[in-house]
Amino acid sequence: MTAGSLGPGSPYALLFDDGLCDGTGLPDFLRVIYGGDWHLPDPPAERPFVFTNFVASHDGRISFGEPGRSGGGDVSRHSRHDTWLMALIRARADAIIIGSGTLRMARRHLWTPDQVFPDDAPAFASLRAAEGRPLTPLLVVATASGNLQADAYALSGDPHPAMIATTAAGAARARAILGDRPGLNYHISPGDSVDLATLLSHLRASCGVRHLLSEGGARIYGSLIAARLIDETFLTISPVVIGSPPGRPPRPSLVEGVGFSPDDPPILRLLSLRRSGDHLFQRSSFV
Repeated sequence: MTAGSLGPGSPYALLFDDGLCDGTGLPDFLRVIYGGDWHLPDPPAERPFVFTNFVASHDGRISFGEPGRSGGGDVSRHSRHDTWLMALIRARADAIIIGSGTLRMARRHLWTPDQVFPDDAPAFASLRAAEGRPLTPLLVVATASGNLQADAYALSGDPHPAMIATTAAGAARARAILGDRPGLNYHISPGDSVDLATLLSHLRASCGVRHLLSEGGARIYGSLIAARLIDETFLTISPVVIGSPPGRPPRPSLVEGVGFSPDDPPILRLLSLRRSGDHLFQRSSFV
């Protein structure tokens, strides 16, 4: 497999790389496109290694919040470098976690590498096989209420495995909506909210998930940060400015639903920085 027939059209320009060399790196043909390596560390014993991927505007917002225009594509201006990187990141995840709001906005999405960048589906399948991952990532949908969409493609069951992470009441509601579908499983947290730490422990111990990608929205990201469950984050910085119209609900920023003290906020360490045109691609770790 050669780099000439792969990628978003041109390699990423590497501006800075201070990442560690521990863990599994990329094969040569992907390193050529990515402009260097990405070593994925081994997971801790008690939970998966967790990483996230977002695209944000110049003013730090992740969505225009308009009907039919709430996805990341409008923020990235449908950048092929952003979508190719999204596919690469998905290709290195055993499972992907989202929230019910994300599922609601993308009912026809499957959260697989080839769906966002089908041209390079064989390359991403080859990478998954080489790293011992299942053909399709397990999709984990976190929802306390269980209020899901019966027509969501990602919850159709085999061959698209999915787990509903919910509460006892949420599981009853979800089962009433979805029925009995092969390949659809449940993890039930006690109480009235999804216990992310318990869920991640279950994914590691019982499902063999070594690397978990969060593609949930700002609230799931905030909850994972607050629980100290995020290891690394990928952030595409788009050159657009989104703003927030007066008299309407504010358009979401990168983190919502939690706030941190100025005395001890979470802090990130920049690991690498790449560029394509006016887009910047950051990889950072939480310290």
